[in-house]
Parts: sequence; structure tokens; C-alpha cells
Amino acid sequence: MPRSRVGRIVIGVLLIIGGLLGFLPILGFWMVPLGLLVLSQDLPYVRRQRRRLAVWWARKRRAREARRGGITRS
Repeated sequence: MPRSRVGRIVIGVLLIIGGLLGFLPILGFWMVPLGLLVLSQDLPYVRRQRRRLAVWWARKRRAREARRGGITRS
């Protein structure tokens, strides 16, 4: 990961653009989340959305495990 903020933003945007061309060989849709992850280092809006997704995912996983009887809440 580049040390410069501009370098990280450029790489993040290029990864997202490459991910949008995911139907082509070599490029793939996996590049979109990676680009967003890189951008979340410097852009507060993207960072908030990433954190919101992480909290949602953890709650969903915890609820699924509780339904299976794996975890009991106290």
C-alpha cells in the first residue's frame, strides 16, 4: 500500500474501475471490494460504510449462531 494518500486513492479507484470490467479476462469483480477497502483508509464516507457493513455482518453471524444453539447471550 503506498504511503501517499493520493497514491492510495488512485489505486482504489483503479481497482473499482477494473472490477466493473469484471467480465473481461484477468479483471474480476473481486477488485471492487478490494478497491473500497483501499479507499476506506482515506475517505471517511467509505470508512463509515465499511464499518456499518462489518457491524451488520457480525450481528447476522451472531444471530445465526444463536439460532443453531452455538452461543447463548448473557
